[in-house]
Amino acid sequence: MNLNKHDFNEVVNRKMTAAEKWDGMERVFGVTDVLPLWVADMDFKAPASVIEAIEKRVEHGVFGYTLQTHDYKLSVAQWMQKRHQWTIDMDWIVFSPGVVPALSFAVQAFTEPGDKVLIQTPVYPPFYQVVTNHGRELVMNPLQLQQDGTYVMDLEALERSLDDGVKLLILCSPHNPVGRVWSVEELEAISRLCAERGVLIVSDEIHADLVFEGKHTPLAMISEQIKNQCIICTSPSKTFNIAGLNTSNIIIPNDEIRKKFQQTVQLYAVGSISALGSVATEAAYNGGEVWLDEALEYIRDNMHYIQQFIAEHIPEIHVTLPEATYLLWLDFRSVNMSSDELAAFLLTQAKLALNQGASFGTEGEGFMRMNVACPRSIIEEAMHRLHSAMQNLRAQR
Repeated sequence: MNLNKHDFNEVVNRKMTAAEKWDGMERVFGVTDVLPLWVADMDFKAPASVIEAIEKRVEHGVFGYTLQTHDYKLSVAQWMQKRHQWTIDMDWIVFSPGVVPALSFAVQAFTEPGDKVLIQTPVYPPFYQVVTNHGRELVMNPLQLQQDGTYVMDLEALERSLDDGVKLLILCSPHNPVGRVWSVEELEAISRLCAERGVLIVSDEIHADLVFEGKHTPLAMISEQIKNQCIICTSPSKTFNIAGLNTSNIIIPNDEIRKKFQQTVQLYAVGSISALGSVATEAAYNGGEVWLDEALEYIRDNMHYIQQFIAEHIPEIHVTLPEATYLLWLDFRSVNMSSDELAAFLLTQAKLALNQGASFGTEGEGFMRMNVACPRSIIEEAMHRLHSAMQNLRAQR
């Protein structure tokens, strides 16, 4: 394992720092004595370039209203070009305090109450909420689970749903929680179907930098037509573990769509970037790439360790390595428990806090989502706890 300058084995004590992942366990799970492997942030320190930039900004001592500078936007554009070979115009970049708020803004800007919005399930729970909370009709296009544990799009069902008056499609690319990196062919198919019907695509690409297999293709690169019919949601938050700085960059090539989106953002007066979010993002994109590459190597090693451990000791659980994200979608269906029973078992017997698969949709019944972006010692402890709990369960049955 090549750790170079960054020690990802370091256990950083996040307790009593108002960390949702650690200090929010009692509120969500009703317990505090478990390992938190749920909220999708890392337990690693951010890149040194980010920490140094924030320290320098703090030394200045004044944290007034802040602009998105030319250098800030240039750092975003250069990152997209270098990491994804996507050439963007800096004028396309619109600030949002987060990707989920951006999804909500898009739903409000481009649909009316009662309009249909399509999502591909199982999917990140806020995808449901940004539709139903605003009185839109939710249309689900379930992904198809294959025998090897991977998922594919059901394009025939998608076409039928789009023909039924869908106005907007929210795409998760790469997909959370199943970890797919959609192929160019898949993106071409979904783009063609939406382009033919005038359906706007809002593509959540927050995990775009966290790819292990294949290559992420920004949706706007698929065709000139879809470039002018999509909104691309990006952020450095997952990539560099700076989610708490609430900084996202929404990239909208179409002038008319961009202006309408900006008008909706302005309605809620949240269009101003924070002083620390600005410098952190710029520093991350300009100086965090080595850290990211090493973090990805470390996370993938964690995944391989878990896959091998479970194969050897807990054959009831099936692990399919994701193509992207630092999230494992664990298949517990052979354990034969309901979603609530499984979550309770993991909390009380294994002392582990994971995300219930059912919270991502009915297709997630029997699955659990596990965040593995943490030091190996925590992963090893989690596996030993899970092994012991499963041994006790076998003995009881």
